[in-house]
Formats: sequence, C-alpha cells, structure tokens
Amino acid sequence: MAWTFARTPFLIAGPCVIEPGDVLPRVADALARLADARGVQVCFKASFDKANRARGGAPRGPGLEEGLRALERVRAATGLPVLTDIHEPAQAALAAEVADVLQIPAFLCRQTDLLVAAGRTGRPVNVKKGQWMQPEAMAGALEKVRGAGSTDVAVTERGTFFGYGDLVVDMRNFARLRGATGAPVVFDATHAVQQPGLGAAGASGGQREHIPALLAAAAVAGADGFFLETHPDPARALSDAATQWPLDRLDALVGRTLELWVRAHD
Repeated sequence: MAWTFARTPFLIAGPCVIEPGDVLPRVADALARLADARGVQVCFKASFDKANRARGGAPRGPGLEEGLRALERVRAATGLPVLTDIHEPAQAALAAEVADVLQIPAFLCRQTDLLVAAGRTGRPVNVKKGQWMQPEAMAGALEKVRGAGSTDVAVTERGTFFGYGDLVVDMRNFARLRGATGAPVVFDATHAVQQPGLGAAGASGGQREHIPALLAAAAVAGADGFFLETHPDPARALSDAATQWPLDRLDALVGRTLELWVRAHD
C-alpha cells in the first residue's frame, strides 16, 4: 500500500543510519510484524548518510548508492515503505527512485533548493522543524515543497534548543504547527531527548528514559504520527546510541502510545 501522511496515526521507525550486518533486516522484520499486529501504517527509516555529525570521524553510513540498495532490500523483504534523509538537491531524484518518502533534516529545513528538489519528485516529504525555529516559521518550508509539486507533506516536531546541550518539547507546538502549515504533525520522540554535544568526546548524548512520557504527552496533545529510532542493541548503534529505543521494547511502547492516541480522538 502506498504511503500517505493522511492515514493517521502512523509510525516512522528504524535505525538512525544504515548499518552493516543484520541490523536492518532484524528491525524491518520487527516493524512489519508490529504493523500487522497493531493495524498501524509503518514506514521504515534509515539514513544512507549522516551528513551533520558533530565530529569529523563519526560514522556517516554507506553513502547514496549502497544505502539505496539496502533500502530496496528492506522493501522487497517486508513490503514496508521506506524513508530516508536527503542533504543535497542532487540526491532528491535519485533517492526518490527507491524511497517512498523523503525527509528533510531539521538543520536543513530552510534550504530552498533542497526543499524544492524534494517537492519536484512528487514523493511524500517530511520536513523536520529546526531546533531554533518557532512553529509558525515552518509554513514557508512546506510552501516551498508544495509549490514544487509534492502534495503529501508533513512537519515534524523534534524539540527546541534550551540553553546549551538540551532540548525541550513544547506540547503546544502540535496545534501551532498544524495551524501554520495545514499539514499532519509528527513527533520525533528519540531526537527530542538528545543532548547535543554532551556525549563522549563531544558526540550527542541523551536521556532515553524520558521517551515514554513525551510520547504519551504527544499522543494526547495532537500529534498525528510518531517517529522513533530503534535498534536491537542501542549501545552498539553507530549513531545516536544514547537515544535509540531498544527494539525488544518497541511493541509495548507503540501499543501504549496508540491506545492513548485513540482515546484522545474518541
């Protein structure tokens, strides 16, 4: 079934970056089973390149060509639609040949050429709100995507910088983002608990233990969908190890979140 942000609630989930070995198939298989059991639309996400790492030597992923082949294998094996980030306009059309959904990272949400290139593909596009931006400022970003040709767009809340090395989620932002953009609003629960620069050697740290509470609040505060990075062994993840949710605990967390979402929409 083709992906659309209009079918709510939905889940976007997967490891932060495409990793070698069995990480992708293990996560994808678990997500496919979760989608069937919970009756929820699930999109598998993983990045072929983490181009905005804090350190030059941090793992970035396999690159565009190899990464897209890995995503193709996920879709063929599970039937799940797939999502990946793009960082440069030239990547948009190539990624759209494989990815069902394109995503604009938060740090790039004002890059006009990138937004227009994503929109020209006609694919659904998820734009993450910059950590420094008020909700109403995201209207222009989504206008650029829509004006270029994509009609199925979403905007993601991932927290706002508060002081140094911490993020805060304002639960009013779900209503404010929807009002400003007219688009479904996604809550990125795993990046919202990041602590940029507070991990080892200046990498991102995080407080994974706060994810369930923030998800619960977002479910009743107006989020239309949920974004969760998940990994079979988060401590060994190549990226965002401090904030990825353990794969063996994902189904219970998603089930609780969906239950709260349904009750809030009765």
